Amino acid sequence: MTLESRLRPLVDRFEGFLDEPIRFRSRIILALLVIPLVLTFTQPLWRISMEAPQYPQGLSMDVYAYKLDGGHDGHDIQEINELNHYIGMRRIVRSEFEDLDWIPFAIGFLAILTLRAAAIGKVRSLIDLSVLTAYVGVFSMARFVFKLYLFGHDLDPRAPVNIAPFMPVVVGTKQVANFATHSWPQWGTGFMVVFASGVIFIAAWHCWVGYREAWG
Repeated sequence: MTLESRLRPLVDRFEGFLDEPIRFRSRIILALLVIPLVLTFTQPLWRISMEAPQYPQGLSMDVYAYKLDGGHDGHDIQEINELNHYIGMRRIVRSEFEDLDWIPFAIGFLAILTLRAAAIGKVRSLIDLSVLTAYVGVFSMARFVFKLYLFGHDLDPRAPVNIAPFMPVVVGTKQVANFATHSWPQWGTGFMVVFASGVIFIAAWHCWVGYREAWG
């Protein structure tokens, strides 16, 4: 018996599993998961704040899926940029965060694919959706970390105050000079995590059930 003849039944069984319709209960859950995905637009994804003796009320900046919003009616971003100028950091302007341009399209595309899978999808489309969701999440986080790296390492050597390049805090608190800098995910990221976890769990559950039925 050749290797191909041994593997062919397994491949055919797997192809048949991929073409099975998504179970009805999973379709309902998929449709409901679009709600937290859409709510991602309404809340900030991330908040970066800092405190120092000369700023007892602190400074903050919220990163939404489509905009930047400074604390104290937007004044904090201007204040942060003035501080960044002294150490040679880039100005925080919308053009520096061009990644925000594609995030709304990615979220909208995921919402359409999720509704399509809930309506007429098969296991194949569910697996594709879970892989794409994981990719969007990982890529977005990686780009965010890379952008922070650039802000902390691409310093102007002609700045009034020279400091060594540094990695800004991604999650948690870090002391930079006399500033305590905080960086934490917000509700927008939480909604995205709920959506992604739900989609990936449903896909994993279907794969497990299919395995049990086919090979269990």
